[in-house]
Amino acid sequence: MQDLKTAAQKTSDFLKLLTTTGGFRLKYRITAGAGAADPDGLEDRLIYVEMSGPDTGLLLARDGELLRALEHVCAEILRLQSDERDRLSFDADGFKAARNRELIETAQEGTAAVRESKRPYSFDPMTSRERRLLHLILKREDGLKTESSGEGPSRFVVLYPEGWRSRERDSRADDIRQRFRRR
Repeated sequence: MQDLKTAAQKTSDFLKLLTTTGGFRLKYRITAGAGAADPDGLEDRLIYVEMSGPDTGLLLARDGELLRALEHVCAEILRLQSDERDRLSFDADGFKAARNRELIETAQEGTAAVRESKRPYSFDPMTSRERRLLHLILKREDGLKTESSGEGPSRFVVLYPEGWRSRERDSRADDIRQRFRRR
């Protein structure tokens, strides 16, 4: 990421345009550097934008779709590479912070279910950002592993006990072995 002061200024310019020309009734606060750190330790953010005001409902409609879109547009303005995009985070009325806490609780429930049943646990479909965060949360757990499964908006995370091999995976591996033996 370019220097934080310049990135924060470009972010401010974008939001100023959004609120003046775009007519959004929003207030925002931009925090850059160490002050932008995620208290839950999930996001490795360097720029954090908190928004509030009468139009936050628009940002949060459809599970925060517009909030995510604005974050994406700002990342494009800042020319962030794909591995840098998580360094920028937009939130409105604590929506993403609350969702992060939900993800932590969901991860704890899934972990308990896998440890008790010794069987895989499938989480509900979620956005790519939420799946990545869930993978990071679950990575902290010993004896478990995660994989994403599904397609598009139906993509979800599966939590496995360590050493678990599904029959489907075993049969695919056997098919591959058989093909190589024939050669």
